[in-house]
Amino acid sequence: MVTVGDTAPEITAPIATGDVESFSLTDRLETEAPIVLAFFPGAFTRVCTNEMCTLEERLHRFEDLEASVYGVSVDSPFAQNAFREDAGFSFPCISDFEKEIIDAYGVRTDFDHIGLEGLAKRAVFVIDADQTVTYAWVSDDPGVEPDYEELEAAVEAATNS
Repeated sequence: MVTVGDTAPEITAPIATGDVESFSLTDRLETEAPIVLAFFPGAFTRVCTNEMCTLEERLHRFEDLEASVYGVSVDSPFAQNAFREDAGFSFPCISDFEKEIIDAYGVRTDFDHIGLEGLAKRAVFVIDADQTVTYAWVSDDPGVEPDYEELEAAVEAATNS
């Protein structure tokens, strides 16, 4: 699993922005660092919706720190766009439909959850302009959300480093 101090694995994947575009972590870090990657198990689920909506409610705080927020799940970018619209959040979601990103970050679930295998664990990583992971939080319990105050402090620390 990726931990604090590691170089963040490269991500090249489709991204849901209302449309479907291409995302490259290294390209985005040039202008958007620090970057918050918020991994979630699945679109349209209660806890995931609450987490993404909470991040949306706090988005202005991350923007004030010149940080960018991205959701990451194994859902298709088309499902993610519908989820974004339905839940009313504006930040993009990275589609890991091939499950390469959750494997690279070490956050693939290792249990069969209601007949679904290989979802993303609920996890949050903050990545600075040097592509270094400065914050890592991972939960084995999909019902637990991150500590949002701690996350904001981590983004502020990454901005000031």
